[in-house]
Amino acid sequence: MFENFHWHCRPPNLDITESGLIVETANQSDFWRNTYYGFVRDNGHFFYKETKGDFTMQVTIAGDFETLYDQLGLMLRLDESHWVKTGIEFTDGKIHLSSVFTNEFSDWSVVKYPDYNGELTIRLTRHEEAIRIQFVDKDGKWQMLRLGYMPRTKSCMAGIMCCSPERSGFKAVFRNFSIAEPIDRNLHQDE
Repeated sequence: MFENFHWHCRPPNLDITESGLIVETANQSDFWRNTYYGFVRDNGHFFYKETKGDFTMQVTIAGDFETLYDQLGLMLRLDESHWVKTGIEFTDGKIHLSSVFTNEFSDWSVVKYPDYNGELTIRLTRHEEAIRIQFVDKDGKWQMLRLGYMPRTKSCMAGIMCCSPERSGFKAVFRNFSIAEPIDRNLHQDE
């Protein structure tokens, strides 16, 4: 499942199993650039492989959310100032679906997710410069979370990420990770 993967900021504790990966984060780990908070952090944990062309990556995630900004999910990265992260983020004491697109400056989109049942399956699809993020809802159907832009490149780094900007020891669990051919470009189909 994780053949030819590399770490950007290896976490202090991790365990790779047949079904996935369990990570415990370092203190003040994060990915963020400039906007609103005025700082740059590029020390989150990112387990990736070089990936060419268009693709869909998918993972099921879970975590022991306790502290503001505990987060985990998927990441696509071109370099330190061009990347996307998406998944679950704990904010205002609640589980949120989150996505950040960074093109020199980070934006942030969150929506409360009261249907969280202890895990979430998400996917990110790259179609040239278009990045589509989806999640499986409580009825088992894929729902759109966001459509965004990343510069078009021949290859990128693609994989899983987790961070805990306000503490250490956030436990992040990743199961059934895959990178495969991209799904169909049709945005409005029943799946």
